[in-house]
Amino acid sequence: MMSRLIPKDTGEIYLDHNEVKTWKQSELSKKLSILKQTNGINLKITVRELVNFGRFPYSKGRLKKEDHEKVEEAMKNLGLLDLADQLIDTLSGGQLQRVYIAMVLAQDTDYILLDEPLNNLDMNFAVQMMQTLRRLVDEFGKTVVIVLHDINFAASYADEIVAMKDGRLFTNGTTDEIIQSEVLNELYDMNIRICEIEGKRFCMYFN
Repeated sequence: MMSRLIPKDTGEIYLDHNEVKTWKQSELSKKLSILKQTNGINLKITVRELVNFGRFPYSKGRLKKEDHEKVEEAMKNLGLLDLADQLIDTLSGGQLQRVYIAMVLAQDTDYILLDEPLNNLDMNFAVQMMQTLRRLVDEFGKTVVIVLHDINFAASYADEIVAMKDGRLFTNGTTDEIIQSEVLNELYDMNIRICEIEGKRFCMYFN
C-alpha cells in the first residue's frame, strides 16, 4: 500500500509527513524503492543493463557519471562485477535475485522495501546481502523494511520486528523484545530456545 501497488481499504499512509497518495510518481520513485517477491523480465539484456533500470527515476534512460557510479557500487556490493556483461537469461535463480537487489540498491532511495529478498540465495550471499543492507542503515541512514521467514536473520540484523500470524499483526517491538522464548513459542506454536553468542540472540527450534 505504501508503494501504491495495491489500494488501501481505509486510513491514511504518510511518507515524510505527506500522505502517499499526494506524491507524484516521479518523486515517489526517488524516495521509495521496492523489490517484489516475483519479478518477470523477459528481455535479452545484460546484468549491467538490468541494474541500470534502477537509475531510471533520475536519468530517464540517459545515464550520467553519477548514475554509472551508483550502478557499479550496487553490483560490487552484491558481488556481480564478474557477471556484469552476462545475459540475465543465463543466470541461476540466486544470481538473478542478486541482480534485482542490486537494481533496487542502485535506485538509492531513502526507503527500501524488500519482499523475501533471500529467496534462492546461497547462505554466503544471503549473509553478504544482509550485511550490505545493514550498512545502508548504519552508514547512510536508509530505512529498510524486509519480509523474512528466517527468524535468525531477523534476530541478527533487524532493529525492530513486526510479527504476523494467520495474516494478522501478532506483535511488534525491538529485536530484544521479540526474540524471547515466551513470545516466539506463542507465535510459532512450538518450543523455541533462545541462545546468546557474542551478545546476539539466536533461536534454536530443532529437537
